[in-house]
Amino acid sequence: MKQPLHPLGRPGGRWRYIPWVALGSLLIFCPAAFAQSSTTADLKVALDTAWVLLTSFLIFFMNAGFCMLETGFCRSKNAVNLLAKNLIVFGLSTLAFWVVGFGLMFGDGNPLFGTSGFLLQGADNSPAVGDAYRGTYSALAWAGVPLNAKFFFQLAFAGTAATIVSGAVAERIKFLAFFIFSLLLVGLLYPITGHWVWGDGMLANLGFYDFAGSTVVHTVGGWAALIGAILLGPRLGRFQARPVAMPGHNLSISALGCLILWLGWFGFNPGSTMAADPLPISHIVVTTNIAGALGGLAATVTSWIYLSKPDLSMIINGVLAGLVSITASCAYVNLGSAALIGLVGGVIVVFSVTLLDSLKIDDPVGAVSVHLVCGTWGTVALGLFSVGPGSYSWYGEGDGPLAGLFMGGGIQQLLVQLLGIAAVGAFTVTFSLLCWLTLRATVGIRVSEAEEIQGLDLGEHAMEAYPEFQVGP
Repeated sequence: MKQPLHPLGRPGGRWRYIPWVALGSLLIFCPAAFAQSSTTADLKVALDTAWVLLTSFLIFFMNAGFCMLETGFCRSKNAVNLLAKNLIVFGLSTLAFWVVGFGLMFGDGNPLFGTSGFLLQGADNSPAVGDAYRGTYSALAWAGVPLNAKFFFQLAFAGTAATIVSGAVAERIKFLAFFIFSLLLVGLLYPITGHWVWGDGMLANLGFYDFAGSTVVHTVGGWAALIGAILLGPRLGRFQARPVAMPGHNLSISALGCLILWLGWFGFNPGSTMAADPLPISHIVVTTNIAGALGGLAATVTSWIYLSKPDLSMIINGVLAGLVSITASCAYVNLGSAALIGLVGGVIVVFSVTLLDSLKIDDPVGAVSVHLVCGTWGTVALGLFSVGPGSYSWYGEGDGPLAGLFMGGGIQQLLVQLLGIAAVGAFTVTFSLLCWLTLRATVGIRVSEAEEIQGLDLGEHAMEAYPEFQVGP
């Protein structure tokens, strides 16, 4: 049966005018498009800005991954509390980093901290780079994108550092205490140590390297989380004659969270180039993925042998361990080294989780093991496996670390890496300890025993995540 034709679809109908209408619209509304063409420099700025913002969005989306991961690893009676913390933390990070953090981290100042550029105020002629740059944020003069793009990218990193703490102190911390500590971490702690490394501060001047934040982001969050977990104490009933398992209520969403974080890492690491340069981006994507994959595989086999079964929670944390481990060196190592770095991360995270249990340190999601322990390993690994300047087109003299110990470069870079780890760790522990102790003496940091038994959802938020279902303790 012959189908009737719509008048606009008839051969020779009105559709034939569409291309001419579109062309006419361009001529009327966009005469500049025909009057002049973009210069190569303008096009590069546009592409680099699009790349930086795209990767920033991926890093921002990691907040969803942390939401899912942490909530699934914890009990259902605390689900609302975990979700609320992971949502509010980026709002807190935005405020703290805009007002003071970005200036402390990247504003011109001294080797310890920046003293200018607060509230994103001050001279800046970005996207000018190098000697052409005139402004307050000289530490970012190498990035040829507008200032607001630089800020949002770094803000996404800052939010990640704060989110790490949430999982380790889950199921017993007061919402107000976490609220205040997050402001202090993103506003003061993270920017100061970040200035030492990425703000042309004292560690950068010594030759310490951390490409995308194994130390700057992950160990800072990990140390803060460890101190918080110790001072809070374990969850009720967690440690008796032997550790008592408190299984998470939904490993499905934890696995989804892991996959979201894995995806986000393709913004985290390659985005740190802050330029749409095909060669380094491609290399970093592959080193990052290989390390994450090998971390997951190594944790699977290790838990299978050590714990008798391939534990899903260990597999999830193994993937994240591999990703954290490669973050410092992803631009500076070859693919074989990336595989080894990820593999070692996947093994040590299993033993770290069980070691913390034996020490009666309660970390419901394994945040300390993933971020602190593997972040430290990743920073050390750079001093062992960096291939040395001249190996890649983006890695020349002054653009990266010396060759690592296992790559024929001697021990110098490794010693600098160890010094950086110690300096950041000492400051972070001291700062975190003072903050947590002050909070404990003022607003308090732990909910009451009755509230913990009932669940933080009702006690802290007066609502339940699953009101239609009767759930156990």
